[in-house]
Amino acid sequence: MMEDSEDKNFKSDKFSKKVIRYFKNLFNFSQFDVKTIIYIIIFIILIGLSLLLLYYIYFVDKTFLYRLIVDWFVNPIFNLGFIGILLFLIIMGVQGLLVPIPSEIILLATGIIWGFIGGGIMGITGSMCAAMLCFYISKKGGRPLVKKFIGEKAIDMADNFIRKYGMGAILIARFLPFVAFDPISYVSGLVDIDVKKYALGTLIGSIPRAFFYSFLGAILGITPPIDFSTLPLEQVEAQATMFNNILLIILAVLLVLFIIYYSTTKIIASKQEKSN
Repeated sequence: MMEDSEDKNFKSDKFSKKVIRYFKNLFNFSQFDVKTIIYIIIFIILIGLSLLLLYYIYFVDKTFLYRLIVDWFVNPIFNLGFIGILLFLIIMGVQGLLVPIPSEIILLATGIIWGFIGGGIMGITGSMCAAMLCFYISKKGGRPLVKKFIGEKAIDMADNFIRKYGMGAILIARFLPFVAFDPISYVSGLVDIDVKKYALGTLIGSIPRAFFYSFLGAILGITPPIDFSTLPLEQVEAQATMFNNILLIILAVLLVLFIIYYSTTKIIASKQEKSN
C-alpha cells in the first residue's frame, strides 16, 4: 500500500516537472534572433485578433461579417472601378491574415462584382497574393512558435510528408473548393516546402476554386452597390446566417483535422521511441 502511494507520488511529481518544463520552454525565446521574435509577435497578434473577431461575429453582431464584406469590399471596389482592383488585392491580403474571414466569401463576392470570368481571374490573382503573404509570415514566425507547442517531432513528420508528396499535396488541398484556403497557407509556411513548388501548386489549384466561387457569386443575381437601408432585415439576417454557417463549417473541419494530425503524430512518435 505504501509502495503504491509512493509510486503515485513519483508519477505525479514527474508529470508536474514535465508540465513546468514545457511551459518554461514555451516562453523561452532566447534561442531566437530579434527578427524571428518580431515575426513570432506578429503571428501571436494575428491569432489574437482572429479570435476576437470570431467572438464578435458569433456573440455580439451576427450580421457583422456580411455587412463587412458588402460595405468594405463589394461596394467600394465596385464604385472605384479600375482602381478598385488595387483595393481588392489589399483586402485579400488583410483577409488572409485574419483567419475568421474566409477567402471563400471574398471569392464569392468577386462574382457579384465582376461576373463569372472577371471574378475568376481576379480571384486567382487575389488568392496568390494572400497565399504568399500568409506563407511568408507563418514561415518566419509561425514555425518556431508551433515547434514550442507541439514539438519538433510533429513538425519533422509534416516535413517528411511534404518532401514525399510536395506540390501534389498543396495542389489537392487548393483544388478542393470546400477545404479552407488560408489555413492551408499558414500550415504550408510551417513545413519545409520549396516556395516555388508551393506557389505553383497554389496557382494551379486556385484556378478551379476561384471560378467555382465566382460562378456562385454571379448566379446570385445581386447587383452592386448594395444598400442595406432598402433591404428587409429578414433578408440581411438570412444572408448573414449563410455567411456565418460557411465559416463555422470551415472551422469545424480544421479543428477535426488538427486533432487527428496531433493524435497521429503522438502515436507514431511513441511507437518510434519504443522501437528504438
